[in-house]
Amino acid sequence: MVSQDIPNSMKKFMAEIKEKCGQDHAKWAENFQACFANTWVTTVKQLPDGTTYLLTGDIPAMWLRDSVAQVRPYLVLAEKDPEIAQMISGLVERQFQYICLDPYANAFNEAANGAGHQDDQTKMSPWIWERKYEIDSLCYPIQLSYLLWKATGDASHFNETFVKGVKEILHLWEVEQNHEQSPYVFERETWRKEDTLINNGKGAPVGLTGMTWSGFRPSDDACLYGYLIPANMFAVVVLNYLQEIFTDILKGENLIPQITKLRKEIQTGIETYGKVKSSHGDTIYAYEVDGKGGYQIMDDANVPSLLSAPYLGYCDEQDPTYLATRQVLLSQENPYYYEGEYALGIGSSHTPKHYVWPIALAMEGLTTPHKAEKKRILDLLVACDGGTNLMHEGFHVDDPKQYTREWFSWANMMFCELVMDYFDFRVKQ
Repeated sequence: MVSQDIPNSMKKFMAEIKEKCGQDHAKWAENFQACFANTWVTTVKQLPDGTTYLLTGDIPAMWLRDSVAQVRPYLVLAEKDPEIAQMISGLVERQFQYICLDPYANAFNEAANGAGHQDDQTKMSPWIWERKYEIDSLCYPIQLSYLLWKATGDASHFNETFVKGVKEILHLWEVEQNHEQSPYVFERETWRKEDTLINNGKGAPVGLTGMTWSGFRPSDDACLYGYLIPANMFAVVVLNYLQEIFTDILKGENLIPQITKLRKEIQTGIETYGKVKSSHGDTIYAYEVDGKGGYQIMDDANVPSLLSAPYLGYCDEQDPTYLATRQVLLSQENPYYYEGEYALGIGSSHTPKHYVWPIALAMEGLTTPHKAEKKRILDLLVACDGGTNLMHEGFHVDDPKQYTREWFSWANMMFCELVMDYFDFRVKQ
């Protein structure tokens, strides 16, 4: 049953998807309706000041990254629905308010209530739920602001808050090109090594590469090597977005030289230091490097991932280096690739071994040109929903009823985006 609490445009769109699914894909439609409505009904909170706060799901905080991915599929409706457009615009405003408060933080409280990891050894505040610095936490709000503009033609969210936040981001990324000069440290008293940084909170030593450093992956797990290649790829993409925004809309700010220089240095760093050889001798992208010869061949389920490079807009899905990388990622050479009785795909250090993630499966479908492969993955996802009609964080390849996180909005919306992609509904880029 479709909730009465969602906009009419969403109801009509869900009915259209159901019609396109027909009897052949009735289970897709059932899960799509549950997932598409669930995010709006359970995570979206529009506040009295006109901004929007989005819960990540079963954690009472808003992640800059997740909150973008949670609403991205709604952009296809924003062009003709002012209510949805306003909700997303309000989210952009709140995201950039948070970035102005602290660009190193990844997750925030609705108010300055002191919830979250206040005992972490870093520069906390009552607004911050968690302060694990991740490049993608800054990329995603820029991406959403750009995609909202492209979907609606409205540029009103490119306001004073946006400009101030962008300046904070550019400065931080420049500082983190030489992490030795960074003020950022992070340590947590924990048994779980992935939740803290070594070297007195500074992370493993890195060389200078032109890329910008990240303390943590989009899984919120610590980087082993400080230059996270897919996150730097995402930075290149959103710097291109900023170049367009400050050329066409915000012409008086004179940030183009800074944006252009930073984008060129990061991209040169990726192409110079981010490529390694696979076990078969093919040139591929590493997941992380340190600029001193250290690197890691792997991929993680969370986005940005190497698998997601064409989805993000860094390269074409037929790019030879990407295809060689993809072949490695979807093989045993990736330590987080699992195969079992019910599923095969990419998992994460964030969840137990042999758990694959619907986010990664959806991304595998979104980055293939083959419709039959998209169908295979959609069939797999609905068959492995644990009987809930919703997606989860991860599930066991030999028993889909063993899963993590009953409620995970990001995964729900990635499933929706793949269904939409199958029927040629795509967000304007």
